[in-house]
Amino acid sequence: MRILLSILFSLSVFTALFSQGNSKLNDLEKKRKAALEQIASINKMLNANQKDASYTLNRLKLLGNQITSRKKLITLLNDELDEMELQINSLEKEINLLEAQLDLKREEYGKSVQLMFMKRSSYDKLMFIFSSNSLSQAYRRTRYLKEYALWSRMKGEEIMIQQAELNKKKQDLEKSKSDKQNLLSMREQERKKLVSEEDKQKGVVKSLGSKRKQLQSSLSKQKKQAKVLDQQIQRIIQEEIRRAQEEARKAQEEEDRKQRLADEDARRRANEAKAATKSSTKPTANKPSTVAPKEQSRVSVSRVRKSETKGGYAMTKEEKSLSDDFSKNRGILPIPLTGRFMIVGHFGQQQHEDLKYVVTNNNGVDIQGEVGADARAIFGGVVSKVFAVPGYNSSVIVRHGNYLSVYSNLSRVYVGAGDRVSTKQALGKIYSDSDQGNQTILHFQIWKETTKQNPEIWINF
Repeated sequence: MRILLSILFSLSVFTALFSQGNSKLNDLEKKRKAALEQIASINKMLNANQKDASYTLNRLKLLGNQITSRKKLITLLNDELDEMELQINSLEKEINLLEAQLDLKREEYGKSVQLMFMKRSSYDKLMFIFSSNSLSQAYRRTRYLKEYALWSRMKGEEIMIQQAELNKKKQDLEKSKSDKQNLLSMREQERKKLVSEEDKQKGVVKSLGSKRKQLQSSLSKQKKQAKVLDQQIQRIIQEEIRRAQEEARKAQEEEDRKQRLADEDARRRANEAKAATKSSTKPTANKPSTVAPKEQSRVSVSRVRKSETKGGYAMTKEEKSLSDDFSKNRGILPIPLTGRFMIVGHFGQQQHEDLKYVVTNNNGVDIQGEVGADARAIFGGVVSKVFAVPGYNSSVIVRHGNYLSVYSNLSRVYVGAGDRVSTKQALGKIYSDSDQGNQTILHFQIWKETTKQNPEIWINF
């Protein structure tokens, strides 16, 4: 009995471990599928760029991202194989325990059948009952025979059920071993693809190395265009700050004027009441006083706008609430474009890993999407400006309190200045460059007041 209990306990432990392993495998499988989708998306972008006669820096970035995604996929496959090996070991142990448990039950059942056969060979059931010493003993013997037959039948059914469970576990084991072989084959294929992609990357680096002057000239042009865009954004922000502060100043002056008039009116009323009291020779006790209390004469008028910092954007109460909500969504804001995407330009100063002379300084992020993709608002707000800059086509700035989001390189714009927009609302179509294999890149920025923010910290990429 102790042996059977020990086997049952071990079996329950391995069943729980197998269930946890299945959950982890499912999670790894989802991640693997997501990585494969990412690689397929980059392949599509690379195939589009092949229409261009010359290799571009953007193509090199895409290859770099593809290699990174491929390495991530191989790591996931290794993790999946490790987990699969644990699952196979767990299944083998579980099968061994089930077989041991089944052997014990078969042995126990065999003994009971043998005992029944021996009793049947000595005398039949009727003789066993009629040989009782009393009526109550005969009743007990009849009951015993019925219960024994029921117990024997249940034991037989238990053995059949457990045998079916054992067969199912063996099938699961075979499937796991087959899945493991498939994963091993897939890993080998991915490793070969990785080597091929790294060779392509070396070829692109070599090609770009021979066109160093041309590349530096192109980067210099892009740098100047980025500077013009940055200056334009800063001018717009400063102008909005100036207007908001002017509105706040006028509102304060209006408040001060109303308060001054209220104070003068209160003093006048008080003087009139005092003069009326002196000129009256017989004041009436029930005559109401015309003197207005000083506290009642003051008119409470709140400022229309107020800035968080000196020289900052003066916000209304509505804008302040919007700004606070935006700040609370740091790290979980939606992707600023529709469809599949890939970040091809990161925030801040970046030195290229392979081309050491290529150093870029990005005020936001460059996100490559699919042809026909739309730029969309990352949060509710008001369109403060729509403008155009050479190299970046049309741009849209959306204000979220004292935060701003900037969407550049749009071929069409769906909104206008002053429009209220909601989260994920389409703002415009991203430009697809036919000279560069229809590459579709959104340049995206986030600002707080006059300070640039790293979008990768704010957006849930």
